[in-house]
Amino acid sequence: MSSPELTHMATFYEEMASKFALTDNLGVWRDVAESLHLLASEPEGVTYREVDAGGVPALWVVPAGSSTEHVLLHSHSGGSVVASMWMDRKAVGHLARAAGVPALLVNFRLAPEHKFPAQIDDVETAYRWLLHEGYDSAGIAAVGHSIGGNYAVNLALTARRKGLPLPGAVLSMSPWFDIALDNPSIDGKADLDKMLSRTQLTAFGDLMLDGTGVAKTDPRINIAHADPTGLPPTFVLYGDQEILTDDSEQFAARARTAGVDLRLEVIPDGQHNFLFGAGKVPEIDEAVTVMASWLREKLDVPVQVGQAG
Repeated sequence: MSSPELTHMATFYEEMASKFALTDNLGVWRDVAESLHLLASEPEGVTYREVDAGGVPALWVVPAGSSTEHVLLHSHSGGSVVASMWMDRKAVGHLARAAGVPALLVNFRLAPEHKFPAQIDDVETAYRWLLHEGYDSAGIAAVGHSIGGNYAVNLALTARRKGLPLPGAVLSMSPWFDIALDNPSIDGKADLDKMLSRTQLTAFGDLMLDGTGVAKTDPRINIAHADPTGLPPTFVLYGDQEILTDDSEQFAARARTAGVDLRLEVIPDGQHNFLFGAGKVPEIDEAVTVMASWLREKLDVPVQVGQAG
């Protein structure tokens, strides 16, 4: 049986989705989406600092006593259309604190004002900036949820394609990989997912790609059509109530076949973007502990650094 806190999270999502359905005003959508930060508690011992990451606005999320040699490069959710680094700061703060590793949250440009590939270009720019600042790629984890979970994998694929050193690990939470929405769970779990719908995701995809000449099946944005061969160790987590479950499961199967060190886990009764429950929802805090332990192992974070150990 799920906790009352997890049930409350689903109710919060349902109320938020009802507000989205009342209007097609993008400004209202963005204002409503920012309220998701209310689900997470403020993590103790974490400070925030805005930075220019090679021309891309970003936010350092720095837990006390955290490593100075490792980074979680995080891409936020929102379908590339809504949301910001500010919405994610508290939730990611809990993950960074548990891992003992600071996070750099990328405030990538949003569509439709900035069409694809502006978003992945910004994530790549922030990654190149970290490398220029002296961080070893092996100490950087590409992290994100929803479309940000896509961009976390996308960054590693882009680095492979362009001959850049690959990040040391990829953590992809509740990822939206199949922009074409061809997976059966999109409709099969429509009654369970309290946040997402086919209509909403279709709108996000259109706003991101219309007029670009880029198809929704293009592997540069659709990870379901990309070759995962050569990816660094990758951890994919998702909630079993979300309409994107097939995205995670099918990607994991293909990645394993390609020889990727791939870990896949599901949160029972979990909703999309489960990370927003960090600090308040017991099931999510358990997931944060698991993710943090995995990150420390794959990035080789010393035991004495940060909160773990």
